[in-house]
Amino acid sequence: MAYVMVLMGLLSFLFSLFVNVPYGRYASSKFGFPVSVKLAWFLQELPSLLVPIHVVVFTAADRSSYLTNQVLIGMFLCHYIQRTLVYPFLIRGGKPTPFISFAMAFMFCVYNGYMQGKYLSHFAVYPSDWIRHPCFITGFSLWLTGILINVHSDHILRNLRKPGDTGYKIPNGGMFEYISGANFFGEIIEWTGFAIATWSLQGAAFAIFTFLVLSSRATQHHRYLFSCMS
Repeated sequence: MAYVMVLMGLLSFLFSLFVNVPYGRYASSKFGFPVSVKLAWFLQELPSLLVPIHVVVFTAADRSSYLTNQVLIGMFLCHYIQRTLVYPFLIRGGKPTPFISFAMAFMFCVYNGYMQGKYLSHFAVYPSDWIRHPCFITGFSLWLTGILINVHSDHILRNLRKPGDTGYKIPNGGMFEYISGANFFGEIIEWTGFAIATWSLQGAAFAIFTFLVLSSRATQHHRYLFSCMS
């Protein structure tokens, strides 16, 4: 499953070299009928929350009784609690999501939610002191830093426009002072940290996929910002 995920990331990256990724301001009717952006975010992220929980609760998840596995599963779920139950309902405006983009994101979340949940609850074996191991400490620190950057950057983006403002505003503050795609950067750092903390092929595949997909989006967005400033 992990190798398939890396392949999906590579294909997505290659696709983005020729076509703007159809989301947000780049959405296009060529990719299907529009779905409400709040509904799309909620539904497409939901499997990454529910599938691992189902795997842990309703299957013989022997490894989920170990503290290290519980912490790692909790790290994964923490992101998707925020992404599923908080983030969609904070969105202000936003263009509808094309159905094909929504459907592909939904299927990815089912796939990844199952892969991470199954591995961490059924197969992952760690030393009893893993949470004190340098790999875990480094990975957890990166994960926490990444999720904080991601959430803070989303907050900045939501508050760019004052009531009555129209047009695009260039974000500033936080990591936007240093990088144009701070929200993407935060998520890349987050899942890189998760991969290090889990020290697993499954975590690495997710981190590689995230880097390939979000770096292409960040590049696309940077070109757009550059055109706005020209």
